Amino acid sequence: MDGMDRRGFNRRMLLGGAAAATSLSVAIETVGTSGAASAATQARTAPAGGQVRHIKMYAEKLPDGQMGYGFEKGKASIPGPLIELNEGDTLHIEFENTMDVAASLHVHGLDYEISSDGTRLSRSDVEPGGTRTYTWRTHAPGLRKDGTWRAGSAGYWHYHDHVVGTEHGTVGVRKGLYGPVIVRRKGDVLPDKTVTVVFNDLLINNKPAHSGPHFDATVGDRVEFVVITHGEYYHTFHLHGHRWADNRTGMLTGPDDPSQVVDNKIVGPADSFGFQVVAGEGVGAGAWMYHCHVQSHSDMGMVGLFLVRRTDGTIPGYEPHEPHTTEESGASHAH
Repeated sequence: MDGMDRRGFNRRMLLGGAAAATSLSVAIETVGTSGAASAATQARTAPAGGQVRHIKMYAEKLPDGQMGYGFEKGKASIPGPLIELNEGDTLHIEFENTMDVAASLHVHGLDYEISSDGTRLSRSDVEPGGTRTYTWRTHAPGLRKDGTWRAGSAGYWHYHDHVVGTEHGTVGVRKGLYGPVIVRRKGDVLPDKTVTVVFNDLLINNKPAHSGPHFDATVGDRVEFVVITHGEYYHTFHLHGHRWADNRTGMLTGPDDPSQVVDNKIVGPADSFGFQVVAGEGVGAGAWMYHCHVQSHSDMGMVGLFLVRRTDGTIPGYEPHEPHTTEESGASHAH
């Protein structure tokens, strides 16, 4: 996916995206000003949830033999579209399988009934040419009836196929049937753009070795990374020049927040996490590398670039060795 630029939009629904995965952005609003501060200098935050949304998604075979999910026929991507919700939202997904094999949607981290599990075991997969509605719900944190605390749904999650090739979707995931989900809590800071990095076996976003996606930003942009791992291996995600807090949001809540600040995190199969950075903060523009820090994995090509530009569009010291597609915001939007 993978860039979704949020500047200039205060309430958006979806749609679009081709080579880069698109985004369903649900109920995003701009916070008001406080005192003499202007909206331009104040971080935008997520509103309360509680909305009910309806979307369509498709599973498709891609020309190169891979598979992808999309919001429109003919526009499937790897990773699939970003789905973004707020705690309390409910999402109904009318899912159509355009392929010649059964497929499904299985989500991590959200609430769903067994009929939306997306497995053969629960008979919630979709045969070739068929459709099915999956319902995903989210909830805010709070007390249970017995007085114990129930965590909310907010977090960086993901969805994937669970039936192509095996009852666990091993072939579907390997071929690209996966995508990111973000659930925000009221008050969470919103980014200017979101990018997704999926370590899938020894590839990034199913791209050939040594051609991991590049992500583009300008110094000062608030960029959100969603990191997911699939496949057979454990990896470590490392981002050069930038750091984040190892907690739910990747951001410190204040000077006394005890969360460890890191620039490297272990991710195993089906793990997911996310964080935000201010591009170039304290370090400036540059072609900042991200990669798996398992040495043999990075040597085998699990690497890409976070291209942080000056305001004039230049990147100091950066000379591309060969043509390379930079994945940035290319999605269309409906206000």
